[in-house]
Parts: sequence; C-alpha cells; structure tokens
Amino acid sequence: MRIELSGANDFRAARVEKAYGFLITLFDETRRAQRAQRTRDSSRDGFASRVFALHTDAWPSPHHALSQRPSCSPASLAGACSHGERAGPLPFVITAQFPHDPTAYTQGLLWDDSVLYESTGLYGHSEIRRVDLKSGRVLASRSLPQTRFGEGLALLKGTLYQLTWESHVAYSYDAATLAPRDSFQYAGEGWGLATDGTSLIMSDGSDSLQIKSPATFKTERVVHVRYNNSPLRNLNELEYVNGDVLANVYQSNWILRIDPATGVVRAVIDFAELYPTRTPTAEVMNGIAIAPGGKELLLTGKKWPVLFQVRLVNPDSR
Repeated sequence: MRIELSGANDFRAARVEKAYGFLITLFDETRRAQRAQRTRDSSRDGFASRVFALHTDAWPSPHHALSQRPSCSPASLAGACSHGERAGPLPFVITAQFPHDPTAYTQGLLWDDSVLYESTGLYGHSEIRRVDLKSGRVLASRSLPQTRFGEGLALLKGTLYQLTWESHVAYSYDAATLAPRDSFQYAGEGWGLATDGTSLIMSDGSDSLQIKSPATFKTERVVHVRYNNSPLRNLNELEYVNGDVLANVYQSNWILRIDPATGVVRAVIDFAELYPTRTPTAEVMNGIAIAPGGKELLLTGKKWPVLFQVRLVNPDSR
C-alpha cells in the first residue's frame, strides 16, 4: 500500500536572539567548534534562541516569526530565504490523535504488527518500548545502561536496531520480546535510523545518510543530502516510505522527503501547525512512523502528550 506524499541537534550555528525564530546554518566549522558544548538532554532541546528551519520554493516558510527575523544571509542560508505569511492550505490533515507518554523523549518511532515501537533518550531514562497506540500504554520496555543515550530505531526481519547518541554503539533486540541480541560499534554520533528492507539507513546530525549492513553495521556507502545544491544538515529521526527517506530536521517543524540514491531533497513539508499550542514541557518535533493501514503517518515529538495521525493532502505525482 502507498502513502500519499506531497511534492515538494544540535548542529552548531551562530547564536541568534529568541525573537528571530527559525534559522539554519550550513557551516561545518561552527558545528565542530561548539560540538563539545552540546549536552543533548534538556539543554539540547530547551534553548529557543537556536531554533533552525528551512525554506523552499515548493513549501512556504512557517508564518510565525519570519516577518521579525533579520535579513537572511546568503552565506548562512545559501540564498534560501523569504518573508511573509503562509499562502494556501496546510499540506496535511489530522485524521486521529492518540495519547502519548509526556515523559518520553522520543528518538525513534515505528509501527509494525499492531504495535508501536519507540526509542526514548536522555541519560538514565533511555528505553526501547512496545506501546499500545490507542491508549498510549507501555506494553513492555527495556532500559539502556545509565551511560547510554537512546536514539533512532529501525525494524528489519524481526530484529529491532537501536542507536545511541555518542557512545558509538547500537543494540539489536528480538522485536516480539525485546530480548537483547547483539551490539555493534560504529564511528561518530547516532541520530536517526530507518531501513529500506535490505539495509539500514543512519543519520548522524550532519548532511549524511549512511547506508549500513544490518549484519555488521559497517557503512557500505554514504549519501550527502542536498537541496538546490546546498547541504542540508541536522537530519534526525528517519522513516523509509515509498522508496524515499522522510527525515525530521532537528530543532524545526520540517520533514524532508529525500531520494536515498542521490540525496536530493524532493520535498520539504512544513508541520508548524501540527501542534502550535504546545504544553510547557513539550519539546521539539521528532518521530515519524507509517500509520496502520499504510497510507498515513504517525507524528509526535519529544515529551509530547499527543501523537498525531495525518494524511498528506497532495499525492505524489511521480
């Protein structure tokens, strides 16, 4: 079955004032210089002064704060910059809402065989879970060691794979029981994880998608994500849908649709209006899963008390 898709963290950027809202920088130098300062618990998602986003010609920019932001720098935004409010209808329709654990720092999300699987983060609170979608009740869980920060999650042939942020290790589990199976070493940070049914696809917060062997976790190739020939970084949670990779952009309300063969961004979808009046404890949007029935998406965020089922309004015309 086919999901209908519309056409068209902490990466380190220059500090901006809170009133300026969504900016994304494209400089590796800034990220490397400030990388050591990152604490990916509450501080990584709590500061509002470094909120990033993207703009494309295909989807309008978020209406909030854009009219207040300073003139965009071509150097920092690769010329992708505009002002003004949203024109036209929303690119999605909410078809259902479900309760979600407001303490869950969602890092990975997927649906399979009538069960929602979720990977949660934060040191001392990271878990892998089986969850009842309708009630939000945790059916079973397994905690990571206190020194591990849980990240992306993928399911392939009955095995769950869970990343950790900066421990350079991934874990595998039996999907039915959550019993541990194996562990794998890898270089760099772990952010998002998905599968195309054969390989694993991993993000690390940069512009790269690493295609990995599920047997060894070795990187087989790397795809660099580009929009208008410029790199797009902060790729976070991933889901593989209809031959494309969907990616949350960390610290934004955007989801990218990426060609995994070329890295070209086919679409940028704005979800600023999905949950505009968030509770004080709700943090950034993160979490994409194919919904039951296979034609819609499940979306949530870190410490969100709600999980949304959405239908994207424009079919993929390819």
